[in-house]
Amino acid sequence: MKRISLLTAGSALLLFFSYCSNKNGDKVIPLDTATEKKQINALLDSFNAAAARADYTAYFNFYAEDAVFTGTDATERWNKQEFMKWAKPIFDKGRAWNFTSLQRNIYFNKAGDLAWFDELLNTQMKICRGSGVLSKQGNDWKVNQYILSITLPNELMNAVIKLKAPVEDSIIHELQSR
Repeated sequence: MKRISLLTAGSALLLFFSYCSNKNGDKVIPLDTATEKKQINALLDSFNAAAARADYTAYFNFYAEDAVFTGTDATERWNKQEFMKWAKPIFDKGRAWNFTSLQRNIYFNKAGDLAWFDELLNTQMKICRGSGVLSKQGNDWKVNQYILSITLPNELMNAVIKLKAPVEDSIIHELQSR
């Protein structure tokens, strides 16, 4: 009986330590999502504020080196360097874009080193949606992917499709020809 209890206790300890360790054998520290959400909220608010004051360096420092930005136009998909080149003349004018979060949702992977978000933004284009992926790099979060999209009320869909069809039909044709 004692042998079974020791085996059971040993198995339980093994399971416990397996659960508390990652594949590298390091202890997994439970994620304090409240603290991490505060940090990400501050990052995203500062990110938007840097664009609003046309602070090119501060804005792009929020991006990871391998980041990708996807804009509202079907042709706007750039790596960080391409986006920086595209945005430089806009920032040089002393004003870029001014986005303010109206509603934000933040989620984490189990390891706590990746987060993703979606938010509704008040912009010069009216309501837009920003979404993205962030990675924890040291003590800081960095934007790895950012996607900006325009929201479109369903009752306006048909009218907007008619407006954008001439421009986007050629893009569709080009992409399907590849």
